[in-house]
Amino acid sequence: MQESSGKILIVEDEPKVAGFIKKGLEETNFTAEIAYDGVVGKALALSKKYDLIVLDINLPLLNGFQLCKLIRENDQQIPILMLTALGDVAEKVRGFNYGADDYLLKPFEFAELVARISALLKRSKFTVTSQRILTIADLVLNRDAKTVVRAGKALELSAKEFSLLEYLMINKDRVISRSELTDKVWSINFDTGTNVVDVYINFLRKKMDTGYPVKLIHTRTGYGYILTETEA
Repeated sequence: MQESSGKILIVEDEPKVAGFIKKGLEETNFTAEIAYDGVVGKALALSKKYDLIVLDINLPLLNGFQLCKLIRENDQQIPILMLTALGDVAEKVRGFNYGADDYLLKPFEFAELVARISALLKRSKFTVTSQRILTIADLVLNRDAKTVVRAGKALELSAKEFSLLEYLMINKDRVISRSELTDKVWSINFDTGTNVVDVYINFLRKKMDTGYPVKLIHTRTGYGYILTETEA
């Protein structure tokens, strides 16, 4: 018997949609379970081991944003893909801020869903064994404990802010384009008019640069962003 490609939890209140996803995933060599409301989804997500969660937003009893936040508070690693009809930028940013890793709009092509799931699983299984502690100037990021400290002061970052800072620190002293950040940190391609990267860069600047004499995040107009302590 062929080994499963991964165990997926589907939290979706529309039985036809949930059944369609489950059937398709099982035909693609995944195993899948369904929760039809947020409360059951919470119970399963916090009591069982899954490789990825597909999460609708408009759920009964406990909505997807609330559930995403609860899951992320208990597990910083599990990939969460939000599947919803809510497609404006504000909803996307809210989802990412609660800890979602990807965002797919209904209606969708099943092949795209599988491609995004596979990409998230591949990324979650790839771990860099070296450099578990990243440093630049007086900023220290612990990749295992998921903590960030600057000049001895702990910084409270959301899951997505942490991921963004982690990628910047891994690539310190290198200019990184917005498109690379959306691909590597969010694993999706945003419309060119979307400013979600700039929004999150500003979040980080307020938390880790404001009040410190040395600014670490710098903008290279027309190119992107760079994390460096030597930029004038």
